[in-house]
Amino acid sequence: MNSNIWRTLLFHTRRFSTTSTKNAYRSFTKAALLVSGGTGVAVICYMGNFPKVHAASGVATVSKAHSKWMADSITDVEVFEQNPNDMKTKMEMMILRMQGEICKELESIDGDKKFRVDRWTREQGGGGITCVMQDGTVFEKAGVNISVVHGTLPQGAVNQMRSRGRKLQGQSLPFFAAGISAVIHPKNPHCPTIHFNYRYFEVTDETGEKEWWFGGGTDLTPYYLVKEDVVHFHKTLKAACDKHNQTFYPKFKKWCDDYFNIPHRGERRGVGGIFFDDLDYADKDELFNFLTTCAEAVIPSYVPIVQKHKNDGYSLGERQWQLLRRGRYVEFNLIYDRGTKFGLQTPGARYESILMSLPLTARWEYRHEPEVGSKEDLLLQVLREPKDWVS
Repeated sequence: MNSNIWRTLLFHTRRFSTTSTKNAYRSFTKAALLVSGGTGVAVICYMGNFPKVHAASGVATVSKAHSKWMADSITDVEVFEQNPNDMKTKMEMMILRMQGEICKELESIDGDKKFRVDRWTREQGGGGITCVMQDGTVFEKAGVNISVVHGTLPQGAVNQMRSRGRKLQGQSLPFFAAGISAVIHPKNPHCPTIHFNYRYFEVTDETGEKEWWFGGGTDLTPYYLVKEDVVHFHKTLKAACDKHNQTFYPKFKKWCDDYFNIPHRGERRGVGGIFFDDLDYADKDELFNFLTTCAEAVIPSYVPIVQKHKNDGYSLGERQWQLLRRGRYVEFNLIYDRGTKFGLQTPGARYESILMSLPLTARWEYRHEPEVGSKEDLLLQVLREPKDWVS
């Protein structure tokens, strides 16, 4: 070795809770040991519970998968490594990846704000990662959440599942649920709001019988109707569905129109998209691949619309109409949405994360009706009578 050989130790440790070497090893939060010699560099990287060793003659990088996440996984990475083919592992890995990709895309578009990242744990089992951006240049509020939770289902949730045809025997039922959920509210009234949610459930009844299913969907809520934008959105979702089954799009499009209905208003929340639940009638991996394709379609279905309209000019009247329509969004989420109800019924629920779907600002006016023939009225007619956008 020549005289320029050097060693640098960078470390950050937490107080060890045990004398066990194995547990002490895991308790490192962030550390890097860099030893440089005449032949190259060896780097040991610790990132949360994700240890990796890299040997290279340059700057080492953290594991590819972890570098795309917004925070450490909820499940210990050792569990992933020991159970790579378990659907629980596949689902958590997928939603971690999608959360990272979508948050980074939105940060790039906004150009001003970054997501606040909260990694949280649930006393009853599991936890989640909540990412929220507020008061950005483009996005007034955007939330992209994942949760990986397990424990015992509350009776209200069991009853809700039975009402959908689930034949669950017993009262105290162990469950596992993993999902990603997002709502993005742009500032500009000419940019629509988007919502998506993709999830996986496992429930074991008192006989030991395990039931599993997938659910999810993506839907669009514009404030002003631009036909080519809605057609683009639906065509992108249809293409994603058609890769797996050509009956999916028409079936799930209708389901979406029916689900996102506000009965007391006689309106849909938006112009729809796709929605499905209780998918368990095919091979589990096939349905997971379908779910993944749908999640990957979010960015191409939505980002071009935002890029097209984010700099459009708008009036005070158009802003007030946007806030009125957001009020309808709030009504649906708090009164009818099954996901919100399930979250609020779950012991140890994190209410800040559940309610992140609500817009930063909204408006209610007494008996407001848009002028007949106006742009606002045109949107309302479509919300009252859903259309076929891809024929």
